[in-house]
Amino acid sequence: MSVVLVTGGSGTFGRALVPLLAERGHEVRVLSRRPGRGTHLGDLASGAGVAEAAAGADLIVHAASDARHFGKTDPEQTRNLLAATGDCRHLLYLSIVGIEAIPTRYYRAKLACEQLIEDGPAPWTILRATQFHQLIAMGLRAASRLPIAPLPLAFRFQSVAAAEVAARAADLLDGAPLGRAPDFGGPEVLTARQLTNVWRERHGRPRRVVGVRWPGPVYRGFAQGRNTCPDHADGQQTWSDFVAAS
Repeated sequence: MSVVLVTGGSGTFGRALVPLLAERGHEVRVLSRRPGRGTHLGDLASGAGVAEAAAGADLIVHAASDARHFGKTDPEQTRNLLAATGDCRHLLYLSIVGIEAIPTRYYRAKLACEQLIEDGPAPWTILRATQFHQLIAMGLRAASRLPIAPLPLAFRFQSVAAAEVAARAADLLDGAPLGRAPDFGGPEVLTARQLTNVWRERHGRPRRVVGVRWPGPVYRGFAQGRNTCPDHADGQQTWSDFVAAS
């Protein structure tokens, strides 16, 4: 049995990963800023409590991210975690497919975190995945509140089940550090128009949709599907299957 520290354990990915690790016999620690949300209280942004949570951990999964602020504090969080890795023999970082090709602020922060981990003291694996079904659903729920939903319908996504990415991460964590692991994507690449049509058939919203576009490399990157990995369509649950169960 190994001791595993998980950051971001209360998020979409973490909630799927933690029970998997426990089922495999690991002692799982979950770092959280909020009392009652994890097993260990700590703040990655300030570093408070991180060393105590990481003490004696053989394995670390770093999935915490300041997505609400476009990853602003992610590099500092990663630095503070790396400073506390101690005798960790394998650190796995969850990242995103295509971040070097689409220059959003959030993706630049993820790239910076990858570089810190590559240069850091712990043996590492970086697992890049495509967007979770849950993220696409969250965006469409928000759009459904509008009388007319402006959406970039030409964008391409290869959405994937968070639970399937968690299973891949658990397998990787039990093995030797790989450096960059093969990307992990969902079973199909769909446009935002196709994703929205499936959602509307199931939920009846958004009632009206209008396509939007804008100049620049961010729009082109998503429209060209540079956030996808068709050669690694390893997921099983389709978007239609996810929506039907939602």
